[in-house]
Amino acid sequence: MKIGILGGGVCGLVAAHALAGEHEVVLFEKTPFLGGCLSSYHIDEYWIERYYHHCFSDDRELFSLIRDLGLWDQLEWHEGSTGYFSGDTVYPLTTPLQILRWPELSLIDKAKLTWLTLQAKKIDPLSLDDIPAETYILNHLGPRIYSSFFEPLLKSKFGKNRSKVSAAWLISRIAIRSNRGISGEHLGYLNGGFHQIIDRFEKSILAKGGKINLQTPATSLSRNDGHWDINGESVDVVMSTIPPQELGSVSGLTMPDIPYQGAACMTLGIERDVSKGIYWINMKDEAPYGAVVAHTNFIPWERYGEHIVYLASYFSGSVPARLDQKMREDFCSRFGLQEREIHWSRMTVDPWAGPVYTTGYRSLIPAYEKHGIYIAGMFSEENYPERSMDGSIRAGNRIAGCIREKEYDGRT
Repeated sequence: MKIGILGGGVCGLVAAHALAGEHEVVLFEKTPFLGGCLSSYHIDEYWIERYYHHCFSDDRELFSLIRDLGLWDQLEWHEGSTGYFSGDTVYPLTTPLQILRWPELSLIDKAKLTWLTLQAKKIDPLSLDDIPAETYILNHLGPRIYSSFFEPLLKSKFGKNRSKVSAAWLISRIAIRSNRGISGEHLGYLNGGFHQIIDRFEKSILAKGGKINLQTPATSLSRNDGHWDINGESVDVVMSTIPPQELGSVSGLTMPDIPYQGAACMTLGIERDVSKGIYWINMKDEAPYGAVVAHTNFIPWERYGEHIVYLASYFSGSVPARLDQKMREDFCSRFGLQEREIHWSRMTVDPWAGPVYTTGYRSLIPAYEKHGIYIAGMFSEENYPERSMDGSIRAGNRIAGCIREKEYDGRT
């Protein structure tokens, strides 16, 4: 059986890796590289992800995959510190003492926030699907905590859509980030970078006779004599990981309209640390980016010979004009960095970076098969209500299982 897979991100690669060998697999990827949001740059002697990445202690599918790919010895754990940029000041918010010293919330507010963090893992997020995150925080913690802490975070991540975001996403987000010790979050990373997963996938698929077409978006998809034609190439089965509405525009078929947003991520190699040793700084002050993620305050900078920082921004529709220039200039000005101290910078923009988990999103999740096409990806059940590497791996394995089951049923 010949299987055509649209999209070379984690979900598509997992399915291709699982199905190649037992089937003829051909993968179509629109960019010049594999991995999607888990793809990487090659800078001099090292690899660094295009988007900041780490994993969590509950990512069981990811850990199983890392073992299967022979990378288990590369998995390591570090503490991720956090902070808040407000009033032109960076406030460390990692240790209990730092949180107690934070001037923007009262002791009672901080106690409420701590209570929610401790309770988050006990709350069923699916029960909150129809409740806006804004309403949930206002009702449970009050307007001061919302305006001082949560509203800037929601605004930087979702912009004008922030009032539509479900409390299911917010509680899931808090729960997944609640594995904290006295010195920060307990987070995982592959020594050498996550590109190793993508590299192993590519080698495995090719070794098993699979075909990978880079810089080859699916521009046409049609049914013809019991087969599917992808860009004129005939296949028996189609699996799509691209946004359903994009699949609909290519095929002419009616597909679910999933709310998506874009991401623009600037990565910089710089001379020195300018974020006070903090890994993740959320921006409360208005800026052309919502977070500063200092990778080398998480992973030792000596591995790279320089400090690496991400500037993360989200958008709806088209990317704002001159965003890369604005981000770089603002970062230098705000964090006291000279242009000559920047060794290099790269900008990655993806208008389909991920779904926006609006209220009622659960009812939008599509079935795994639509019009005879198998669909899975960031929009799938496994990635709700918080997308992750682990969720995309589960979605890829799930859809590979569906294809095998369909083939078996056809033989019987």
